[in-house]
Amino acid sequence: MSMAGGPEGASVDSWLDRVRWNADGLVPAIAQDAHTGKVLTLAWMNREALERTATTSEAHYWSRSRQALWHKGEQSGHVQTVREIRLDCDSDAILIVVEQRGGIACHTGRERCFHLKLDGGRWADVEPVLKDPKAIYGHG
Repeated sequence: MSMAGGPEGASVDSWLDRVRWNADGLVPAIAQDAHTGKVLTLAWMNREALERTATTSEAHYWSRSRQALWHKGEQSGHVQTVREIRLDCDSDAILIVVEQRGGIACHTGRERCFHLKLDGGRWADVEPVLKDPKAIYGHG
């Protein structure tokens, strides 16, 4: 059963139409760990990415740098299995509650992308690398 379900008779696209997409057709998507509640990452979704996320129960995002759809974990194996998809009160941000395979969400090999903390006017790296990115992706 897909997460895209809704009231009987409702259009498959009606829930997607409720999202307030920005001028580029994107919406920010926050991935939160289902077990710890930690924010893992912020990425962007277009309509296709959100629809695929809902129908496959695995996170898909839009890469602004590559201008391409990507399935989280397609190279690293660190797939995000989606447990919930939520829309904020302004309909302009998505929260996906996920189970993070391998415990690594960041391309730097860390648990989450938010590993820099402002400390005394400087950004301090406060979380360890769990796996060398070269071992994950085969390059630097």
